Amino acid sequence: MRKILSLMRKLIEQQHLIENGDKIAVGVSGGKDSLTLLTALREYQKYINPNFELVAVAIDLSNGKMDYQKIADYCGQLQVPFHLENSNVFEVLFEIRKEKNPCSLCANMRRGLLNTTAKKLGCNKVALGHHADDLVETFLMSLFFEGRLYALQPKTYLSRTNLEVIRPLLLVEENQIKKVSKNMPVLKNICPQDHFSQRENAKIIMKKFTEKYPDCKNKILAALSHPNRNKLWN
Repeated sequence: MRKILSLMRKLIEQQHLIENGDKIAVGVSGGKDSLTLLTALREYQKYINPNFELVAVAIDLSNGKMDYQKIADYCGQLQVPFHLENSNVFEVLFEIRKEKNPCSLCANMRRGLLNTTAKKLGCNKVALGHHADDLVETFLMSLFFEGRLYALQPKTYLSRTNLEVIRPLLLVEENQIKKVSKNMPVLKNICPQDHFSQRENAKIIMKKFTEKYPDCKNKILAALSHPNRNKLWN
């Protein structure tokens, strides 16, 4: 956790992700990434900067079919308030609309519910658990599947909701998260599309690249933050 906390602190300070007086809703899906983010932010709050608030927010897309008690108990151990918001997103996507490619719509609905809940709880920021591998994979998805150049940002302002979305783990690699999350109460993903998404295709592409060019992930990460990254065709 020490290495993750160091990388997270570096990005927070470089990008001014957290300021005194912030109330931050941490999106907690129950997966390893979001639980690691919550744990690291709590460590940061305890030992580095106590001048902001945290609240863990889970959006139950299954409308009660997932059991979040272990997550609630874990938040209790961390001394972070936990809020669970029920929704019928899975029902809408898979039973009513019968979506064949639901991932994009699901993500939009989930983000909308998270942002609305954050506002309801009096938060001014939402923290998401995207990491360095997500950064690379999202870039590849936009390039190969959408024909555009797009990358996740450490900080994004949402004018409609007057919220700021922060991604404090963007310098942290997924393997580091896997190591520290072994003793966390990670929930099994019950989404029918799990492992059948465009992101999984991007993971496969990245794996093949890495097999031939072992350092290519670091090269892509360096390119995304390079001072000349915007010098493309007008």
